[in-house]
Amino acid sequence: MIQSFLAVAETGSLSEAARQLGVSQPTVGRQVRSIEDHLEVTLFNRQPRGLALTETGKALLPHARQMADGLRTISLIAAGRSDKLSGPVRITASVFTAQYQLPPILAQLRAEEPEISIDLVPSDKTENLLFREADIALRMYRPEQLDIVTRHIGDLELGIYAARSYLDRVGRPETFDDLFDFDMVGYDRNDDILRGMRELGLAAQRDWFVTRCDHHAVYWELIRAGCGIGFAQVSIADSDPQVERLFAQFPMPTLPLWLASHEAVRSTPRIKRVWDALAAGLLPRVS
Repeated sequence: MIQSFLAVAETGSLSEAARQLGVSQPTVGRQVRSIEDHLEVTLFNRQPRGLALTETGKALLPHARQMADGLRTISLIAAGRSDKLSGPVRITASVFTAQYQLPPILAQLRAEEPEISIDLVPSDKTENLLFREADIALRMYRPEQLDIVTRHIGDLELGIYAARSYLDRVGRPETFDDLFDFDMVGYDRNDDILRGMRELGLAAQRDWFVTRCDHHAVYWELIRAGCGIGFAQVSIADSDPQVERLFAQFPMPTLPLWLASHEAVRSTPRIKRVWDALAAGLLPRVS
């Protein structure tokens, strides 16, 4: 119930709070009313654009946050004491990593450890390990939060690729500068590619890219389908017969790959087993 109160206080909306908590809107409403009935107070006033805390609600808010922090600490400590090599492990990873890197690793793990169940959360957002939104995170940067254990798996090499069907139709660039006479596939609102190209001394602009998409897995499929020339992880693209690598000797930036977990649960047998399986499965794919 405390989590429902906090979620409504932070979002100002029953529906948004329910979405964050992964429950129904009526459930959130009932839990908030239950607190109000128990304390005999009103916590929220209805407004045209949602709910606003009453003065009583504002006074209770910091205490509710302290209670929620305490409950999270208890949950982390309890999870870290479990000695069973069974139960659920929640993993979060980028959409591309989750779709193209993890399935064979997780399939092998499930074959070896059938009592461990996996919840895989493909997301390019940062899931909060401190709040147990995930047990293990795979990230393209080093997490610097206190109480988080990290391991640098290695660096993912990037390359320049295009579909063979596209190159057979329009020809192949003979020099690196010729690339920009061809159709390029880039990101839409995400500026990672632009910044990377500018760091290489190229005055890249958004309109250099005639097909744009921020969803990394869809971005890769656009390249494979023949929309133009783009960038991809070498460990995935080199094994795909539909695409061809261009200018393999050109120096490209790399993506660091980190494992991260809260120190309170990292040594839990089932989480440690999954951590080790992820590390072993990903090591051959990095430099």
